[in-house]
Amino acid sequence: MPTTSFRQPHTGTPAANLPLRHRIRLHILEQSHRARFGHIGSALSIADIVAVLYGGVLRGTGEDRERFILSKGHAVLALYAALYESGRIDRATLNTYCADGSVLGAHPEHVLDPIDFSTGSLGHGLSYGAGSALAARLLGQDRRTFVLISDAELNEGSVWEATMFAAHHQLGSLVAIIDANGQQACGPTQRILDLEPLAARWQAFGWSVHEVDGHDVDTLRATIDAIDPTSPQPHVLIARTTAGSGVSFMEHQVAWRYFPLTDEQYAAAAAEVTAAGEPR
Repeated sequence: MPTTSFRQPHTGTPAANLPLRHRIRLHILEQSHRARFGHIGSALSIADIVAVLYGGVLRGTGEDRERFILSKGHAVLALYAALYESGRIDRATLNTYCADGSVLGAHPEHVLDPIDFSTGSLGHGLSYGAGSALAARLLGQDRRTFVLISDAELNEGSVWEATMFAAHHQLGSLVAIIDANGQQACGPTQRILDLEPLAARWQAFGWSVHEVDGHDVDTLRATIDAIDPTSPQPHVLIARTTAGSGVSFMEHQVAWRYFPLTDEQYAAAAAEVTAAGEPR
């Protein structure tokens, strides 16, 4: 997309008193509106999960840092927002989202230091994550690997190959998080390829299964904190989420995987997110 079609960056920034998950949502809306592009509904779906991970779960720096792989790379706006809010990229870089020559493309690329693996073609993130967890064991590194995947991504056979590999090698430091919002590009996941009973399927593959409300940040954090990385079983969080979460006219609407925001829609969405996050 040529930079000449871009709107100018917004001069304001989300109010500091808003919770991180609301600030991330505002960045998603702002950058997609500015660039006239972005899988908004998918990014909003994982905003709370990413806020929990970058709000205190991910530990360490350098080679020993814990890894996060966004396998559903089309939701990358949530990741870029979290990288900005956690000080890993600056505002000027964030404002180059999808511009010509930017390191912040439509999918995450390893050219940016805080991004460990390039994704976009679905189905590969969990395989890389399993390899990362195994490498940590072989290198004697005390770190976890988190992989965020979509429920639609479970249509890919490579995901189930990775689940078998991880269970066989007893990779307890591997944590998969499923963004189970029930939608994919062509419609409802249940209609296209029914994945339920999801928990039973992962248990059958030898994983420790935790099912949570993917928008309840306190429960998400408590569940992750309770996971034992020395366990012989890898772990999966089935996070039940809503596509477009936080913006009422986007929720459960497949169209918001693709549509750009008009000025009026952006203003309404930003106002709703801001109001929801203000102290009461």
